[in-house]
Amino acid sequence: MNVIRCLHITDLKEAVHQIEAVGMDPKGVEWMKGKALHFNLRVEGIDPKAANLLKQEMLSLGGEVALDGRSLDCSLTSTDGLLMGSQQQFEKLIQKLDLYPPMQKLSQTLKQTFQNILKDRFILSCRRKTFELHKKTLLMGILNVTPDSFSDGGLFYEKEKAIAHAMKMVEEGADIIDVGGESTRPGSKPLGLEEELRRILPVIETLVKKTDVPLSIDTYKSEVARRAIEAGAEIINDISGLHFDPELAQVAAKEKTPIVLMHIRGIPETMQKDIHYRSLFSEMIAYLQEAIQRAESAGVSPEQILIDPGIGFGKTLEHNLLIIKHLSEFRVLGKPILLGTSRKSFIGKILDTPPDQRLEGTLSSIAIGVLNGAHIIRAHDVLQAKRAIAVADAIRRAGG
Repeated sequence: MNVIRCLHITDLKEAVHQIEAVGMDPKGVEWMKGKALHFNLRVEGIDPKAANLLKQEMLSLGGEVALDGRSLDCSLTSTDGLLMGSQQQFEKLIQKLDLYPPMQKLSQTLKQTFQNILKDRFILSCRRKTFELHKKTLLMGILNVTPDSFSDGGLFYEKEKAIAHAMKMVEEGADIIDVGGESTRPGSKPLGLEEELRRILPVIETLVKKTDVPLSIDTYKSEVARRAIEAGAEIINDISGLHFDPELAQVAAKEKTPIVLMHIRGIPETMQKDIHYRSLFSEMIAYLQEAIQRAESAGVSPEQILIDPGIGFGKTLEHNLLIIKHLSEFRVLGKPILLGTSRKSFIGKILDTPPDQRLEGTLSSIAIGVLNGAHIIRAHDVLQAKRAIAVADAIRRAGG
């Protein structure tokens, strides 16, 4: 009796493992591994003439390109295309496109995209610690030094309580502590600079003496970030992706500090009103690409940039679910991915529960996020999240 299996191969290591498992010799493995990985790349805004050439070349290699039918007679100004093929077919396509001057820009974009998608090593270098993000998923514990955060507002507003909670999270296994002095929950209004500094600086100054766990400053203000780094913070976590205060990039560059660039639609006060996207993932990726370019242009090392899709920041329930389900799409940016789903309203809508009763939903979303490519998880419930991550990591690493 023949046993047939449908293999789910998502990376080169798994491709090599499966080809070797049937007894293929090393030369054959090297030749075939690129055929085992299949990709579906959507390219937007292609000139119809270029699209037809693209389709012709991909077909000649055994792949396929889906186009708007009107592109065949060039009766529209531009078209999107869905390119379908193996890694090897795409590599050959890129070589062929390089021979056509009008196609060389697209060729370079495809080449960079593949480098980003296949990148499997990420290093996070803080002042006192260096993390290899490809080896295990990190956990960032949330410390809200605020009276009005959506989940735990007021619980850790006092300095002593904030410090005690941070040390508890360290004991429970947090790899990073994210300190925030301004609530950015839906409907929240901006906080003054001096008040934000008053809340966070004493906490950071004390914690940096008590633990070597890196502290992240959750702010979009360049002056808050600068002062927090002086006090001992080692990472900047910007909800605006450099769109609220572009000078924040200069702070990260000067201090050689890792920076998390998050996607947000609008501002916290209005972000959950009239939510509309023409193309959710396209718009998010374009926003984050612009943020990355701003950071790198300011002198931030490409290796010190992380991205966050911004669950709950200008998204509907369906948007949030799609982002987690298709988190791997953000690999095209070539940056480590931070995911924050902890206690958020989309979980409450599914389970019909208030923030303090969303633990199970949070842990479910964390595990799925890890399996789909998250490198850092941001969470309130550190002990439970750490355990969920450990199991998800073990499943992700199974088989090599």
